[in-house]
Amino acid sequence: MLKKAIVALALGAFAIAPTGGAVEAKTIKVQASAAAGSFSYRYMTTKWAPLLEKMSGGKLKIEIAPTKAIVPHRETIDAVSNGILDGDLNAVAYFAGRDAGFALMGDLIAGYDTPDQVQMFCMNGGGKEVLQKLYDKYTKGKVHVIGCGPFAKEALVSTKPIRSVAEFKGVKIRSPEGLASEVFKRVGAAPVAIPFSEVYTSLEKGIVEAADASSYVNNDSKGMHRIAKYPLYPGIHSMAILQFIINKDVWNKLSEAERAILDVWYLASHTDLRRATDLQDRQLVARDRAGKGPVTEVIDWTQAERDKFRAVAVKAWEDYSKQSPLAKEAYEAHVKFMKMYGLLK
Repeated sequence: MLKKAIVALALGAFAIAPTGGAVEAKTIKVQASAAAGSFSYRYMTTKWAPLLEKMSGGKLKIEIAPTKAIVPHRETIDAVSNGILDGDLNAVAYFAGRDAGFALMGDLIAGYDTPDQVQMFCMNGGGKEVLQKLYDKYTKGKVHVIGCGPFAKEALVSTKPIRSVAEFKGVKIRSPEGLASEVFKRVGAAPVAIPFSEVYTSLEKGIVEAADASSYVNNDSKGMHRIAKYPLYPGIHSMAILQFIINKDVWNKLSEAERAILDVWYLASHTDLRRATDLQDRQLVARDRAGKGPVTEVIDWTQAERDKFRAVAVKAWEDYSKQSPLAKEAYEAHVKFMKMYGLLK
């Protein structure tokens, strides 16, 4: 009995013995491309940010700031490389002015049919590796790419009906700079580069008449459908690729287990966000088509018009690929994957 009592006491002492104090969590501070109040921002901050802490047993936390909260949206990669931010969850296309490779990696306009295909390209088809080469060049190796991929096929919003390629002529449209802007120019539109956080006021004031904005649910949650009552759904072209990058020194200081947790957290969070967004989009579109929402008409282009638009985009891809060696590499990676997947012949 005495032996059993000693063993029990020892085990009890072990259970309550101090382990050197509570381990302080490493907090990773990032800035996203999403605006505060948008569906995707709320989803990531309320559901997935807390899950990282649980997955890591309290060793890792993530703080996600909305777009422009800490630095301008086009300067996050400088902030990450310089240590002002630990990382970002930003849109790759915002950096198209630095190299055409970012444009081709940011959104291959009208190239893919579904967001799942783009994520496969990014994570399994060579996309992430090309993006890492871009960061190695433009941040001198100070940034590590954890992953990339879209969260939705974006739904264009418009204050006027746009039912064909021809009807883009003269339309003032919000578009990220780079490839998207170039494609809109080629169909006769007048693109203006403004961040997502300023789209509502730009539509309201008539600065733009349409916007390559975000998912249907994000556009709806920001009130855009109250003033831009002719959304195009499914979207005709855009699946903006978002990245998860982290400062290389921060990454190197993480344990192998912590790095693996971040890898898994990113892939799980953005796969879940993509699916949740798709469901939300479909529910809202059904509501609006039934006349129960603010929208006047949900416009769905014919396949013939989509094919015309894609033909314009394909030529723009080729032209952009000639602007830099890394743009060529990005273009070739896309084409190789698309041919393997049956999207190109």
